[in-house]
Amino acid sequence: MPKIVGVATASPKQIISQENIKKFAEKIFSENHHSEKFMPIFDHANVKKRHFCVDLEWFDHAHTFTEVNDLYIEQALSLSEEAVLKLCDQFNFKTSDFDIIFFISTTGISTPSIDARLFNRIKLNAHIKRVPIWGLGCAGGAGGLSRAHDYLKAYPNHRALIVAVELCGLSFQKNDHSKSNIISTALFADGAAAVAMVGDLVKINDQTCAHPSTIGSLSTIYPDTLEMMSWRITSEGFKVHLSKNIPLIVTTLVKENVTQLLKQNEIDFEKINHFILHPGGMKVLQAYSEGLNIPIEKLNFSIETLQNFGNMSSVTVYYILKLFLESTQNQTNEYGLLGSLGPGFSSELLLLKWN
Repeated sequence: MPKIVGVATASPKQIISQENIKKFAEKIFSENHHSEKFMPIFDHANVKKRHFCVDLEWFDHAHTFTEVNDLYIEQALSLSEEAVLKLCDQFNFKTSDFDIIFFISTTGISTPSIDARLFNRIKLNAHIKRVPIWGLGCAGGAGGLSRAHDYLKAYPNHRALIVAVELCGLSFQKNDHSKSNIISTALFADGAAAVAMVGDLVKINDQTCAHPSTIGSLSTIYPDTLEMMSWRITSEGFKVHLSKNIPLIVTTLVKENVTQLLKQNEIDFEKINHFILHPGGMKVLQAYSEGLNIPIEKLNFSIETLQNFGNMSSVTVYYILKLFLESTQNQTNEYGLLGSLGPGFSSELLLLKWN
């Protein structure tokens, strides 16, 4: 089975505390007294600080979509380059070693895609296969690993590079006083990550830790749930919509999907030792705990990532995976579940095993 060899992350240099973001939000939304009742969201989000590619003052000014998207391209490219170079340096890859690149993002638009621009910044294989993945939102992290898993099963002598970058902060709409925009202001952040995966026939030089194999995946899209989560592209930029029923989807439907994935691979749920699940927010993690009937402590790596980095959409699950791999070394014959949810409304699950 394909293996995850390494994960590297790249965080923007601007770090803003939740306390300062709440003060800023109170000032911005103060003219709409209806919005005041939503301010406790900042206290209950379980976020301490977040990284952004711009400072807090930037959010206090109006920006055209063109201006915002140009900034997205510039910063996404820079952060992608940083993440890939870190990955190669830490795990003994050359940038030209990869046969395919999956590039994942939802928070900006670029043609040529960012991976093509990245090719002109660092030395990638001239014949590298490019698979840009756009629009999966938070589900893109697990989805990118799953698509790489599928590819490497077909090409076991190949190496795959997965790059995700999200600048969720740039979606902030100063004049949007909706609950969805306030929730996103309390949760969303910026970040990038790069992951290396290899097929069965590729020799791994790094033997310092056990590398998890990806042994199965399951993609699910739920009917009649388009309104659960979406971006609407307006002349001002991305306008977010989030449904209050997202945790209900987790509680009622995800266990069924997990059961289906495990049945396909003839594994009992009790054998799952580790959970690497995307924190859409603290309520989503609590819904995972309830829906899967697992202690919330099983999601400590997700909680820690949410506290220190917020919700970076597709990128977040890679931060959790990196933290997990660095904190828990040398598992043998143990299983893990990696998953995320996103617009559609959809679920992406990936089954891991440490050999």
